[in-house]
Amino acid sequence: MGSVGAKEVPELLNAEGRRIDGRRLDELRPISIKIAPLTRADGSAFVEWGENKVMAAVYGPREVHPRHLMETDKAIVQCRYNMAAFSVDERKRPGLDRRSQEISKVITEAFESVIFTEEFPKTSIDIYIEVLQANAGTRCAGLVAASLALADAGIPMADLVPAVAVGKVAGRIALDLKKEEDNFGEADLPMALVPQSGRLVLLQMEGHLNRGELREALDLGVTGCREIYRKMREALRARYEAAGGAEEAEAAA
Repeated sequence: MGSVGAKEVPELLNAEGRRIDGRRLDELRPISIKIAPLTRADGSAFVEWGENKVMAAVYGPREVHPRHLMETDKAIVQCRYNMAAFSVDERKRPGLDRRSQEISKVITEAFESVIFTEEFPKTSIDIYIEVLQANAGTRCAGLVAASLALADAGIPMADLVPAVAVGKVAGRIALDLKKEEDNFGEADLPMALVPQSGRLVLLQMEGHLNRGELREALDLGVTGCREIYRKMREALRARYEAAGGAEEAEAAA
């Protein structure tokens, strides 16, 4: 291990090219999805992604508050991303901080580009994302959970929106960074896309990548997003097959 000031830098890649948690460079952390865990929301989803635990709830289309935000020709999309005070090891003040406000804004903009807002004029579609436990990549996990919650609420969209962070770890491009890689790696590139068209709806970067590394990171991110998209579709299919089976059983009874 090396050190930076008082912090020890862990070995992010071993001699076999395995990462700190044993994954390959192109391997996602385990992802578990539950659709409709909340009964009072119009749509909801809970995503466990590595050590991240994220809940999303959607309400609407419904009356706009505050009223002056209302658009006469379309719905507005309002997203609130929040990390619970107990979600991280470090001390965190409760409530929305600058980072949470910035992430709320970029997630709102991502969904504004895929939701068919023109079908619901003078209304609001409200998205709430609560990070209950965090270990890097929470904006991507939140975006995935929110996309599933929107689908559960029946909000018409161009498609589901998978997201993942790619980064540079010990000089190598790696998929789906965890906390140590995010803290001590050289770059972090969260991204989200519409799979059918390949259109990026979110792309941010911290750190430094040259042109070749950026191209490699984008290609790896697209591959990761498509794998996450498959998991999202499977979770929705399982949810509604189970719901259909329950309805048939009730009818038979």
